[in-house]
Amino acid sequence: MTYTTEHIAELFPNIMDIQDETLRDAVSATWNEAITTGCGGKGWTFDELRDVKFTLLAGDIDMTFIAHLNSCCRQCIAIADVLESAFTCDIPINRDYLIAGSLLADCGKPLEFDKDADGNVIKGSYGECLRHPFSGVAMAYKHGVPPEVMHIIATHSHEGEKVQRSIESIIFHHADFVDFDIAKYLGKQN
Repeated sequence: MTYTTEHIAELFPNIMDIQDETLRDAVSATWNEAITTGCGGKGWTFDELRDVKFTLLAGDIDMTFIAHLNSCCRQCIAIADVLESAFTCDIPINRDYLIAGSLLADCGKPLEFDKDADGNVIKGSYGECLRHPFSGVAMAYKHGVPPEVMHIIATHSHEGEKVQRSIESIIFHHADFVDFDIAKYLGKQN
C-alpha cells in the first residue's frame, strides 16, 4: 500500500499546516517509506505504530511514539508563537521547515524498531547498526526534503551536539527533550 498525504495526516494532523505542497508531499513520501519498509522490512500498520511506546529507554509509560511526535510538533508551533511575540527583533523561523522537521525527526525509528518472536517492539538489527537520525536523513534526501529540514532530523538528538543547530533545530531539540526527560521521570515512578 502507498500512503498518501491524507493517510499520513491520520497519524500526523499537523502535516496539513505545511503550506508548501511540495514539502508536504515530500514529508508524506518519507513517512510512506518509513512505514512500509520498517519493522525488519515487514512494514508497520497504522495501528501497530499507534501502539509503539514513545521510547524504549524510559520504562513503561503511557505515551506512544505517534503521540510524542504530535506533542513535539504542537510544542514547536507554540514555542515559535511565543518567541515571535516575545522578542523585539525579528526571529527568522521558517514554520514549514519547523513543522516538517518536527514530524520527520523520528521517521527513522520505524526502521530502527522491529518485533521479537512474541510481538514485542525491540531495537532491531537495523537499529543496532544505524540510529534513526541517519536513516531518517537518508529517506528524506531520497524524497527531496530540503537540507534545512534534513538538518533538523540530523541534529535533533545527541548527534547534533557538535554542530551549530538552526533556530528550527534548536526549537525541536528542546521540545523533543521536554517529552523525553518527562518520560524518563515518569518511567522511574512505575
